[in-house]
Amino acid sequence: QVQLVESGGGLVQAGGSLRLSCASSGRTLSTYAMAWFRQAPGKEREIVAAINWSGGTYNEESGRFTISRDNAKNTVYLQMNSLKPEDTAVYYCAAGPAMARATMAYNFWGQGTQVTVAS
Repeated sequence: QVQLVESGGGLVQAGGSLRLSCASSGRTLSTYAMAWFRQAPGKEREIVAAINWSGGTYNEESGRFTISRDNAKNTVYLQMNSLKPEDTAVYYCAAGPAMARATMAYNFWGQGTQVTVAS
């Protein structure tokens, strides 16, 4: 069983930065594709970025956000820079067998961490 726990969310001013972390307390994450999704109020959950087991990435916010993983620490990160008010959402970490954009491709989900960007 993979249990994912996100951390690092909070309130930040526009233009600021946050680093989200996603750690597993169960099985190793090294063989899983990992992804960050976000869901704003009244909107569907959408992918932000994903990374496969070998480090290949997909990124909807390239230039501002960077996804990375440290398999030795069983942790995935999302570095978010130049944050905008429209980035405000609950951010979720997910694990699955292959990197994909769809939520249904991921088997395990964290509880989410709130990111609020003030203008």
